[in-house]
Amino acid sequence: MSNPTKYPLFNALASMQLTIVLLALLMVLVFLCTLAQVDLGTFGAVAVYMRSWLVFWHVPGTALSVPILPGGVLVGLVLTVNLVAQYVRIPLNWPNVGLWLVHLGLILFVVGEFVSGAFQVDSQMAIEEGQTVNFLEGKDAELAVTDVTDPQLDEVYGIRESRLSRGGTVELPGSPVSIRILEFYRNADLRNRQPGDPPSLATRGVGTAVSVTPLPPVSRDDDVNRSVAFVEPVASGRSYGVWLLSNVLGAPQSFIHEGRTYVLQMRSRRQYLPYSITLKKFSHDVYAGTDIPKNFSSLVRLYNPSRGEDRDVLIFMNQPLRYDGKAFYQASFGKNDTLSVLQVVENPGWRLPYLSCALVTLGLLYHFGLRLRRSMKRPQAAEATGDPPAAQEA
Repeated sequence: MSNPTKYPLFNALASMQLTIVLLALLMVLVFLCTLAQVDLGTFGAVAVYMRSWLVFWHVPGTALSVPILPGGVLVGLVLTVNLVAQYVRIPLNWPNVGLWLVHLGLILFVVGEFVSGAFQVDSQMAIEEGQTVNFLEGKDAELAVTDVTDPQLDEVYGIRESRLSRGGTVELPGSPVSIRILEFYRNADLRNRQPGDPPSLATRGVGTAVSVTPLPPVSRDDDVNRSVAFVEPVASGRSYGVWLLSNVLGAPQSFIHEGRTYVLQMRSRRQYLPYSITLKKFSHDVYAGTDIPKNFSSLVRLYNPSRGEDRDVLIFMNQPLRYDGKAFYQASFGKNDTLSVLQVVENPGWRLPYLSCALVTLGLLYHFGLRLRRSMKRPQAAEATGDPPAAQEA
């Protein structure tokens, strides 16, 4: 096998100067990302600076965007190649074990960020005291078509936001109903129709009296898009009119086909779970004599009949419930301390940063411990030979 160090490109990729430049770029990106959270929110700023190939600057007053910096994805990819090249260049022997562990830990740290960016799913579970919930809600919207004919069991068909944005016709599996998507706005302003407003696409439901103005999607973490869709249900070749659906319209809208009732609703995207969680008690503790929060905690009952589990779990700050590949964190509360909001994170690579830190720590301890041992042996060797330490060093 040829020695890769004889190739100039390999040596350039493995250089320590490149490592320093890449780490400096990461520091700049983190700084800019932190500042941008004021306007874009956490998720928006991370998407722009850390989980992008290039960072663009929008020229004021124009639609022109100019790349000004490499994004976190590009910097992380080059840093991974740089660390791997250095890893290969280090001789494999006992004195270099510490350096091998440190480089392996750094590589795993960068890989862990790529895994999180590609596969992490964030959602929430809002649950009131005494309520039982078996689903999570994401930030994206979905169109839900629910067959509520059977009072004991609802059949729910969900159409995701990404599919709504493409338009066209969506067939509902196992149902005679299909949904034609005429228009979809991720965010819009809704108001009562005024004289002179253009005619509405809606011909049925409350949407006939509503005017819609498209808006840019929100970016702040505490803001919610007011999603709007104009859809036409079709069943057995029959159209049931055009409906306006939005997550800010509280009025239920439904139609009946061959004796079966279907409810149309725009809502936050749901992920149903094979288990349920019941909020038994929410606690909001404050420091004595003040209104300063001291602790938030939720006492929940976890019930999973498929595993025969029925137990109580206390979720509080910095102490999540980890279950079925998900972590349930105490995030917020409301309704006079009777509503608990749990932030739910599903990240298959959540262990990689811990493993990375352990390897780096172990590698540094081994490397500096070996250097310390050698430095302590030098005076002993000099004393045994009668030579001064400087002579021994020479």
